[in-house]
Amino acid sequence: MAKGRESKPHIGIFGRRNTGKSSLINALAGQDIAIVSEVPGTTTDPVRKSLEIPGIGPAILVDTAGIDDTGELGQKRVARSLSALKTVDLAILVITANRFEAEEENLIGVFNEQKVPFVVFHNKSDVLPLDQVLRNEIASGYGVRVLSFCALKPDNLEEAVGALQQAMPETAYRSVSLLGELISHGDLVLLITPIDSEAPEGRLILPQVQAIRDILDNDCIAVVVKEKEMDALIRVLNPRPALVVTDSQVFLRADASIPGDIPLTSFSIMLARYKGDFENYLRGTPKIAELKDGDRVLLLESCTHHVACDDIGRVKIPRWMSNHTGKKLEFDVVAGQDKLPRHIGDYSLVVQCGGCMFTRRQITGRLKEAIDAGVPVTNYGMAIAWLHGIYPRAVAPFAKTEGVDYL
Repeated sequence: MAKGRESKPHIGIFGRRNTGKSSLINALAGQDIAIVSEVPGTTTDPVRKSLEIPGIGPAILVDTAGIDDTGELGQKRVARSLSALKTVDLAILVITANRFEAEEENLIGVFNEQKVPFVVFHNKSDVLPLDQVLRNEIASGYGVRVLSFCALKPDNLEEAVGALQQAMPETAYRSVSLLGELISHGDLVLLITPIDSEAPEGRLILPQVQAIRDILDNDCIAVVVKEKEMDALIRVLNPRPALVVTDSQVFLRADASIPGDIPLTSFSIMLARYKGDFENYLRGTPKIAELKDGDRVLLLESCTHHVACDDIGRVKIPRWMSNHTGKKLEFDVVAGQDKLPRHIGDYSLVVQCGGCMFTRRQITGRLKEAIDAGVPVTNYGMAIAWLHGIYPRAVAPFAKTEGVDYL
């Protein structure tokens, strides 16, 4: 099976104001890419820096505001810093002057709650060395690496990078193939790709491009067709497809045209299994049948985009869901990392898009609040398949691979 990195690992830098978090980023990058100032609070909002870290490779460093910021605006900055934990694979807690108090303990509590591994860097150790008693207390109390460091004179930079390598979870370097477990060398895979108002002019959407590349990486044959030419092609196509992947919007037509013995799924379900919380999607999707009048449904988009009159998330899914259930439902749509308009417990269902612009960590972190609150979660493609009555067929290829129940 061909291997490829899903995305760059995201490393978040957290700590009080003026502990040298931005200087640490510059030290790891080997260049001045973050603004450094002696004035506390220079970094006001999470800032993402794409860079190459020797020994780790391409990565995204997330520079955050100080956790000890004050005032009403400061508290909003702290909240935004903590929200960044939903997107990072690894956290660095930066302390100075041997100061480890309630703020740091509370922050570690949030790390653990969000299941984010972390290391502790005692920065500015040239000014005041790390107290060995404190080092031992933190290391033994939390089971983490505690490193003495000086961002301005990073003499032990190799040791620092080694600490990050050791703490980085394997999920930050996912190498699972999109379709590799469903196809074999030389197989033909048919991709049904409508060209509608949401398709970017002159190119395919990202999931379609990713699928084509993955098929080629697995030494298979990719055949791409629009839905209008699908029937004519399937009659003459030789060899028969080992798998058909369709855009969710033409699921019904594909289900009718593709013989039942040929596995059929969608680009969105492919991404759901690849980078989403697939098992919770499988459990949550059937809850659509239990929706009642007045229930509120949250639709999560991974990115901002031009909203068309037939937008899949904002228009079609709400219409299909209302018609299928026969209930008067309320719908909220949130794009990117925007704040939810109401408490997660107010929702009866959360529907996450395929997430082609998000990492796996970002999607699972985003869904964690709903799952912890007992709110069912599903995915655009899986919800559409359920609403169109072809859910068992659409999820079967991946559910069988995972060995989980899907009915």
